[in-house]
Amino acid sequence: MKRLKAMIIDFIQQADLVLLGLCCAASIYGIFMIFSATRWTESNRYVMVQMAAMLLGICVYIGVSMVDVEIVVKWWKWIAVFEVLLFLLLKTPFGIGDETGNTAWLKFSFLPVNIGPAEVVKVPFVLLLAKQIVYLKEEKRDVRSFSSAVMVAGHALGLAGLYFVISGDMGNALMFILIFVTMAFAAGFALRWFVLLLGGGAAAVTAAWNLDLMPSYMKERFIVLADHSYDPTGIGWQQTRSLLTLGGGGLTGQGYLQGTQTQAGKGSIPARHTDLIFSVIGEELGFIGALVAILLIACIIARVLVVAKGAASSFHSYICVGMAATLIFQTIINVGMCLFVMPVIGLTLPFFSYGGSSLVMLFTAMGVVSGVKKRSPLVRLG
Repeated sequence: MKRLKAMIIDFIQQADLVLLGLCCAASIYGIFMIFSATRWTESNRYVMVQMAAMLLGICVYIGVSMVDVEIVVKWWKWIAVFEVLLFLLLKTPFGIGDETGNTAWLKFSFLPVNIGPAEVVKVPFVLLLAKQIVYLKEEKRDVRSFSSAVMVAGHALGLAGLYFVISGDMGNALMFILIFVTMAFAAGFALRWFVLLLGGGAAAVTAAWNLDLMPSYMKERFIVLADHSYDPTGIGWQQTRSLLTLGGGGLTGQGYLQGTQTQAGKGSIPARHTDLIFSVIGEELGFIGALVAILLIACIIARVLVVAKGAASSFHSYICVGMAATLIFQTIINVGMCLFVMPVIGLTLPFFSYGGSSLVMLFTAMGVVSGVKKRSPLVRLG
C-alpha cells in the first residue's frame, strides 16, 4: 500500500498533468460529438466503447509515464519483430477488409473492438526511429551524409512500404513517412535529401498513375479534388456530404443534437462518427465549435513541443517531435478531407473520432511524452 501511495504521489508531482487534462478534455468533447453522430442508430455502443477506451487510455498514460523508454528501446530488435509480425497478422484470418479491398484491421473474438495495427505500431516506430538517429550521432557519423539518410529512410520507408503492400491503407502508410520526415528534419538531416525524397515520391506517383499501377478508386480520389462535380454520388459522395454538413453550421451551429445532416438517417452523411466527425462538430456547434476542437488539439501539440524543448536528451526530444508530428499531420489531413481539399485516405481526427484502439494509443503516445517530462528534472514545465 505504501508503495502504491508513493507511486501515485510521484505521478502527481512529476508527470504532465496539464497534458493529461488537455487529452481528457479533447476526448470528452469527442465523446459528446460521437453520441450526437450515432444518435440516429439508437445504440449507445459507440459512446460506451469510446468512454471505456478513454478510461483505459488514462490508466495506460499513468503507467507509461512511469516507464523509462531508454530501457525499453534496449529491446529494439524484439520491438522491430513485433511491428512486422503485427502487420503480417493482417494476412491471416484475423485481418478484415473494407469496401475498397483494404485490409487494415484485426478482429479478435475475445476483444469487443477491432485493432488497427498501424495505430499500435506508431508509438514503437517513433521510439526506434529516435534511437536510430541518436545512434548515428553517437557513432560520430555525419547525419547530413547520404549513408545516414539511407539508413534512417530505409527504416521508415521499409516499414511504410510493408504496411501498404499488406494492407492497401495509403493514409497510415503516408503517416509513417511524414513522421520520419519531421524527425529527420529536427535532427538536422541535409535539405537535399528531403528534396530528393519529394522528387522521388512525385516521380513514383506519376509513374504509377500513367502506367495504371494505382488502383482506380485511389486515382478517382485525386480526380474528384480537381473537379468536385466528378461522380458526386459515388467517389465524391463522402466529401460532398461532408462539405454540405460543415457549411450548414455557420458561425454558431444549428445546436447540439439538432444538426440537419447529423441527425438524419443512414443515407445522410457517411462515417460521421469517424472520418467526418469534424463536419458534425461544424454543423451542430458551428465555426466556433470547430475552432475550439482545433485549438484543443493545437494546445496538446504545443504542450508536447514544450516538453521536447526541455527534454533531458536529444533522444527524448526526438520522441516528442515524432509524437507531435503524428497529431499535426493527422489533424491537417482529416480537416482537409472534411473541407474537400485533400483526398479521403482514412485518417481520423485525433481524440475526437470514434476508435477504441486509436484513442488508447493516443493516450499511450502522450504518456510517453509525460514520461519524458518526468525525466527532465532541470526543467519545470508547470
